[in-house]
Amino acid sequence: MTAYGHSTSFGSGQHELPDVDMRLQELVLDSRDIAEFLTDLSVVAASRFSTPGNPVHCGVTVIRHKRPEAVASSDAEAHSLDELRNGFGDGPCLTALRSKAPLLVPDLARECRWQDYVQAAVARGVSSILAVPMDLAGEAEAVLNLYSGRVNGFSAHDLATAEAFTGHAAGSLKLVLRITQLSEARNDLALALTSRTIIDMAVGAIMAQNRCTRDTAFGILTKASSTRNVKLREVAAAVIASISGEKEIDTYFDE
Repeated sequence: MTAYGHSTSFGSGQHELPDVDMRLQELVLDSRDIAEFLTDLSVVAASRFSTPGNPVHCGVTVIRHKRPEAVASSDAEAHSLDELRNGFGDGPCLTALRSKAPLLVPDLARECRWQDYVQAAVARGVSSILAVPMDLAGEAEAVLNLYSGRVNGFSAHDLATAEAFTGHAAGSLKLVLRITQLSEARNDLALALTSRTIIDMAVGAIMAQNRCTRDTAFGILTKASSTRNVKLREVAAAVIASISGEKEIDTYFDE
């Protein structure tokens, strides 16, 4: 048993969650972006750890540019509690991230650390907190925050389950991150190819109108872009529109 008034760090839990992988796979497939995936993950986690008489709120904090951000939550209360902690700049969540180990605070009112934050959280009705970092292999830093209004709101079994749950979730989150990166790279490439095509079309039009070389035509285009402080692609599109009357220019790379 964990003594009241002491936060405790724990090692890896070995509990298996046979249904979690399937549920997380569904979240990966159904989520449109990282924020939606993490929000769905928070809802699933809150539901899993809530019991009759002990509703649990769940939030996910991600470290971006060395600053914590409450990026997802199971409900408005969880989001508010995550923002509250971030306002104080420290708490169980960030301590768990630094130690890279789960941290359980069984009785927040008797906790000696993070005094300003603890006082504010207790005033909001929080009695116990479980923070479990997700190992994302250096791709990002994230932690799952579980809040209960009961003293000893999380059991040893809950801790082991939370470790197993975040282990599964981390694998799914890494997959979502990579899918997002690939999608962004693909979109960037498509935009670059489209821009290149429109610019080439405009250069060709200028060459025909002015009976000049490609280099001269490109110089005219870039000078107009610089003078008007407008992107080269937009100037090129305007040139084509002035000749053809088309406002929307289709390219081979449009879908």
